[in-house]
Amino acid sequence: MNNKKSFSTRKMVIIGMMTAIATVVYYLDFSVPLMPSFIKLDFSNVISMLTGFALGPIEGVVVCLLKNLIHVLIKGFGTTMGIGDIFDFVTSAVFVLVAAMIYKRNKTKKGAIVATLIGMSAFALISLPLNYFIVYPIYFKAYGGEAAILGAYKAIMPDVKNIFAALCIFNLPFTLIKGVLCSLITLFVYKPLSPILKSNKN
Repeated sequence: MNNKKSFSTRKMVIIGMMTAIATVVYYLDFSVPLMPSFIKLDFSNVISMLTGFALGPIEGVVVCLLKNLIHVLIKGFGTTMGIGDIFDFVTSAVFVLVAAMIYKRNKTKKGAIVATLIGMSAFALISLPLNYFIVYPIYFKAYGGEAAILGAYKAIMPDVKNIFAALCIFNLPFTLIKGVLCSLITLFVYKPLSPILKSNKN
């Protein structure tokens, strides 16, 4: 009974620690070349992925959720009703959940590579319909209409015709590259960190 309680307490401590790190990393976002300035790159999914691999898929998703809740509480909902954080949570949760569930079934180097490949693919693919049907319509209302948002893309590529084309040309590859980078970092650092993160280790 005491061992089980210690196990749970230690897991909660690790989740809290990883949430704090993920939140800090989330704030260290930055713009990238050839993308509109409102699209930012961050590596907080690395922290969630490490948690998912070490403790389990649900724990990884919990870190995603807590990170975004903290960010909303600090930043506020604003005119976009926190849609950016909701989008980040849903896509990140899919990424971590898919990858961690696959890795849980095959905890090998090959399993980790396959898990991250499938996870990053799901991460990118789910971003397109979410952006097109939910996120960007809210941005249109908050930031002066579709023409204003499309203008940011046209400033980079004048030939882009509409928002769907912009999402396919810019956002989809960007999200996939973000997934690749987060996956590579995770694969590189997980093995040396796993003994510290795994809750069943003393």
